[in-house]
Amino acid sequence: MPRTPSGLFPSGPPTRPIYREPHPVTGGGVASGGGAAAGWLLLFGLLGTDVTSYAWWTVFAGLLAWVTALVLVRFGDRGVATGVAIVTAGGWSIAAAVVAVRWATSGDWPLW
Repeated sequence: MPRTPSGLFPSGPPTRPIYREPHPVTGGGVASGGGAAAGWLLLFGLLGTDVTSYAWWTVFAGLLAWVTALVLVRFGDRGVATGVAIVTAGGWSIAAAVVAVRWATSGDWPLW
């Protein structure tokens, strides 16, 4: 009577195909995407001369960054896209907090 193998050491190739991602998400990819997005938002934020222009430049830079992240998700590295999206959301949160503080202290809506 033949013995049934335990499966620890397979006797042949798998019965189903194994699919691997062409660009798996890695910590380095997420970190590099986050660093690139932070630099991008910083450069655009420095173009602002007051709270209004800072907020609008940050919104514009964030939209461009998210379009880039969507392209990276579809055709490139999903880890880099994840880092870009996370840092962009954080940058938008900082801009929203700056606008809210200015609004609370002055009583005037600063965006228009």
